[in-house]
Amino acid sequence: MTEARGSRMAWVAIGVAAVFLLVAIVFANRFGSDPTLTASPLIGEPAPTDPIALQDGSGEVSVADFEGGITVVNFWASWCLGCRNEHEALTTAAEAYSEFDVQFVAVNYQDTPGDAAAFLDELGTSESTIYTVDEGSATAFEWGVLGLPETFFVDRDGTVVGKVSGPVSYGLLTQTLDQIILGETVGEISTGEVENR
Repeated sequence: MTEARGSRMAWVAIGVAAVFLLVAIVFANRFGSDPTLTASPLIGEPAPTDPIALQDGSGEVSVADFEGGITVVNFWASWCLGCRNEHEALTTAAEAYSEFDVQFVAVNYQDTPGDAAAFLDELGTSESTIYTVDEGSATAFEWGVLGLPETFFVDRDGTVVGKVSGPVSYGLLTQTLDQIILGETVGEISTGEVENR
């Protein structure tokens, strides 16, 4: 009787351990440090074109406004450390590629106007970047943003051809833009963890 009970307890312990392991794997895949585990359904699809409010309140802009050129759409916020780390690379690349008909659109996400303005005052802006604000997170939802920072690349036909999850470097931006200009495939790239608020 005692031997049977011990055997049953061992099987229960094994079952609990197996369930725990399964739950741990699911959570690791959902919340882990490799954002590429969730593929973007937008790659190879037309870019969302709903209007995005300009950060200065002067109107709206749409990715469709830049069809015929290449568009880089970057989602950022003042509370995002990775966004701070990549900011200089983005502003430098925006200036360097403006003569190649590349338009950068910075989308401020889940932030306050004051904090966003202070971030840009501190780190600087690019005259070749359009600064927008994602009111109600509708734009991030359309683009399938999972965390910050995330950067999308749209080709001259208005198709999303690349996505970077995590902070971008200047080298990665130039390499990716050069590939798009040459008509090469980009796909998804992970540079590190994305952040959520």
